[in-house]
Amino acid sequence: MNTFETGPDHVTWRGDGETLTVQAWGRSSLRVRSAPASDVLDTDFALLEPERVPVTVSVDDGVATLTNGDVTAVLRARDFYDEQAGYQVFRCTVEFRDAAGRTVLRELDEGGSLKLQAREFRPVIGGDHRLRAAFEPVPGEKLYGMGQYQQEILDIKGSTFELAHRNSQASVPFVMSSAGYGFLWHNPAIGQATFAANRTEWIAESTQQLDYWITVSSSPAAISAAYADATGHAPMMPEYGLGYWQCKLRYWNQEQLLDVAREHKRRGLPLDVIVADFFHWPKMGDFRFEEEFWPDPAAMVAELRGLGIELMVSVWPQVSVESENFARLKKENLLVRTERGLDVQMGFQGPSMFLDATNPRTREVVWEICRQNYHDLGIQLFWLDEAEPEYGVYDYDNYRYHQGSNLQVGNIYPQAFARMFYEGQRAAGQDEVVNLLRCAWAGSQRYGALVWSGDIHSTYTDLRRQITAGLHMGVAGIPWFTTDIGGFHNGDVNDPDFRDLLVRWFQFGTFCPVMRMHGDRQPYEEVTSADGSPRARSGAGNELWSFGEEVYEILVGYTRMREMLRPYTRRLMTEAHTNGQPVMRGMFHEFPRDATCWDLADQYMFGPDLLVAPIVEPHATSRRVYLPEGAAWTDLWSGTTYDGGKWLTVDTPIDVIPVFARDGALPDLVGQVSRTAAR
Repeated sequence: MNTFETGPDHVTWRGDGETLTVQAWGRSSLRVRSAPASDVLDTDFALLEPERVPVTVSVDDGVATLTNGDVTAVLRARDFYDEQAGYQVFRCTVEFRDAAGRTVLRELDEGGSLKLQAREFRPVIGGDHRLRAAFEPVPGEKLYGMGQYQQEILDIKGSTFELAHRNSQASVPFVMSSAGYGFLWHNPAIGQATFAANRTEWIAESTQQLDYWITVSSSPAAISAAYADATGHAPMMPEYGLGYWQCKLRYWNQEQLLDVAREHKRRGLPLDVIVADFFHWPKMGDFRFEEEFWPDPAAMVAELRGLGIELMVSVWPQVSVESENFARLKKENLLVRTERGLDVQMGFQGPSMFLDATNPRTREVVWEICRQNYHDLGIQLFWLDEAEPEYGVYDYDNYRYHQGSNLQVGNIYPQAFARMFYEGQRAAGQDEVVNLLRCAWAGSQRYGALVWSGDIHSTYTDLRRQITAGLHMGVAGIPWFTTDIGGFHNGDVNDPDFRDLLVRWFQFGTFCPVMRMHGDRQPYEEVTSADGSPRARSGAGNELWSFGEEVYEILVGYTRMREMLRPYTRRLMTEAHTNGQPVMRGMFHEFPRDATCWDLADQYMFGPDLLVAPIVEPHATSRRVYLPEGAAWTDLWSGTTYDGGKWLTVDTPIDVIPVFARDGALPDLVGQVSRTAAR
């Protein structure tokens, strides 16, 4: 009786109704799958086909080892008579080692008489299985990634996470450990992940198999590169993604939007993208401009392009029951199905249903409508809002997709929504694609997804949370990240405290992958059509000149600073595209040997050469900054150079964000930023 089946790149064990396969999957990386009562499935939710790599496989008396570069999997099989059960049982455990032979991760031990199961499948009556996968804790490790959760925590060891999307929550189940491994839970099921002191647990509420991917390396940069190879690289960011983007909720007619663009150019202000937000359409799901308010979109696009500005247009995945497209999409089964109750999934501005983005036919049909009504007019950027999707009630077990139940595949939705437009744009001849989404899952980056952090509040607490959100998203393989500068909810343009926050957020936005102004500003403006019927309201002005002359001068300086950064930002986008490196980087990414850098939640590296320390407290006039050891640091404002390995208290008047250049990098910026901000 053979204990293991081996192939050139894999080891398979079978026993007690389970099939377990460990397979090489890219450089120094392995994929692990386990299925009850069946062979493992070749699902491709996020993982791409790997390159072939040299692998060593050996079997010795119940122990199989598979070595792929820096990672080795050790499988230990045993069988024994279980006296309590009264029959022979078969077991196999898995652990992972690095190039030095050190165990970096291993499955939970059965605990003797406890009879714990590291891979526990429990049947869901009438369906598949609820799965719990458990691993032994790694002493002293620190963990990062998992996407975007609204918290200020950097080291997520000790945290628990809902594996589900919500407005302002993007669950991307990849975690990187200071112990030298990266781990992708390759399962889009609704579930939970817990990184406790006594064990790590991953739970899928409904699934057909266990499926995860692990890579081992000595540096965060190498782990990021391997993960990008496994799930896809971001495209090259178009040139218009490097500058300043202007948006508000909402420019509600064509002339208003054009006036803002013209005023930017009249004042000599940089502007790359301007946004037509939601409800520029007659009914949700019409996917076109409402003629009364947008009489000539083609002429609008042409004028903007003549000014050197691209237009981004909002597209929601919701279809109103009153939409001109509703009957067709419902008849052809292209909408999400509600399992019980009324087939309505959202009530905002009237009852609507969501597009089933997991259905290839939906992607084809809806893109064709959007191509005719938007892309053929010259519009190349889309704001794919509501991408979680944002159900009126997050009853995850009450919705079904073409690809399966929401419980089983729900987290893949934002990736499929991004894919809908990316593949359509590419097929229409567009070479460079960047689309703005409010959510992501593993692999979204390869579809040109620029993820923003959702409808957050205008508070310093929320600002602090966006720093850690951006860092964790970068670790989780999403290098294109942005926020609503100033926050989305409850910002009053006449409130001095809000203006203070806006300036500090704007400074942070200057050193984000994409610099984008947005928000639902107060006081509101009501909107009606010519016949007196109401339309979605608009917010107060959200332009650089909307907050008073003092604020205006500061904001203008930072838009010009962003322009000065353009060559450097372009280089960072190239690194994201070619090497899978995040643009916003935790301090540990560049300085893994400096222990302090693993715990810095309110400062970060913008690429390899700029240390950025946002102001995260109201009306602060100074803050402490840590300068990592092993480098010299030049203050971009004063030109003073400091040795690393020390804390520094710096003055932070309202027009200053602390930024330090590493080892003489970017000399053209030194001393220029103060003059730029003053103009």
